[in-house]
Amino acid sequence: MRQIARENMAWLLGALLASAGVAYLGLETFLWSDYETEAAPAFAALVHGNVDMFLRLAPAYGGSFVERAPFALLPSLWGGGALAVYRAVAVPCLLAGAVLGVWLVARMRRAGAPRGARALTLALCVANPIALNALEIGHPEELLGACLCVAAVLLAASDRPLWAGLALGLAIANKEWALLAAAPTLLALAPRHRAACAACATAVTAAVLAPLALVHSGGFVAATRASAAPPATIFHQDQLWWFFGHHVAPGAASSVTAVGGRVGPAWANAISHPLIVLVGLAIGLALYLVERHRGTPTSVRSALLALALLLLLRCVLDTWDTPYYMLPFLLALLTWEAYAAPPRLPLIAGTATALCSVTLLWLPGHATADVQTVVFLGWTLPLAVALAGMLVVSVARPRRRSPAATAVPAQEITVSALSSPLSTSRPPSRTTSRSSIRTPSLPGR
Repeated sequence: MRQIARENMAWLLGALLASAGVAYLGLETFLWSDYETEAAPAFAALVHGNVDMFLRLAPAYGGSFVERAPFALLPSLWGGGALAVYRAVAVPCLLAGAVLGVWLVARMRRAGAPRGARALTLALCVANPIALNALEIGHPEELLGACLCVAAVLLAASDRPLWAGLALGLAIANKEWALLAAAPTLLALAPRHRAACAACATAVTAAVLAPLALVHSGGFVAATRASAAPPATIFHQDQLWWFFGHHVAPGAASSVTAVGGRVGPAWANAISHPLIVLVGLAIGLALYLVERHRGTPTSVRSALLALALLLLLRCVLDTWDTPYYMLPFLLALLTWEAYAAPPRLPLIAGTATALCSVTLLWLPGHATADVQTVVFLGWTLPLAVALAGMLVVSVARPRRRSPAATAVPAQEITVSALSSPLSTSRPPSRTTSRSSIRTPSLPGR
């Protein structure tokens, strides 16, 4: 462990410096952001010791508030005000991004990735422009949820069911869209460990959300239902259903404020979130059936690819889609590329990040809403099809056999003075004296 930390210390320092830079740019003020209306009143009540009011004022994603509540109390140690609280509750989210970036860099280093590929991976993970947008809008919890979902899949692939369940449970409690990570996480585990992982995730989610559900006296449930079936008053242009809406007549009273905006049909808002859940269940079930047919668990890369595909489809199908919704997809896609063999530059994730930045951050100030939708669907739909095709190829390809399955029996191997395995023509007789050099059970271990 010390050696791993020493080898990646420079990368860790770089990740922390990049996170500090993003925080400096994105956490200047919370005025005119979602944090001002949705989070500031709740955290102010918590700072003043009114826990009951903190829980009552928390919005539908109040589970994230509960998870970050200890950080909201830190500024009181030096007399910090509301702005200090705003920045403090974003710290765990930024740290999660830094930890994930160093995790990926360490893995790529062990796999022999060039320094340039590792540097680009760290930059896309920690200094992503979409993450900066999430901070500016007041939703740092999106970065936290994205990192927890990716970590859940990686921990599951490492055969750590309880740790994977903990990460998955915290992600779901943070925001309900993390339910999309449940199937990839469970499929990455050995079948005998899935029940323990699911039970752990359920217990953690329940523990975080229980205070909100109890104190709200129905308010928390009502807010959650409103998120499951969003009202037609929120209808953003970067999604599949945009052209089913109708333009607002000039001078007509409407909630649409953007030039060229549309009012969405009630049916689109009613089906968008349930459809996202159904797509997640369908892809998870398909992977499970393939796994049953093959008799081997889903590989880590297939699980990560499935997670990236599901998170991209969430953005395409959600009538509420905003720029920071793409952040979990980008991090899942980046992690999938980081686990490639042989390691390479994360060109797909880098290109997707650039397209997101242009389409979602730059284009709104230079084109109408209809043009924005055409451009958005022009690259997200082909990318979704490509990811789905790669996922089919990935799960259909036979898994590589374990080295143990193809190794020569230990009795037929001797070891030279240079510790290289040498195959013998016949097994030693029972009377052969034992060598003073210990023979490993498997070559190369």
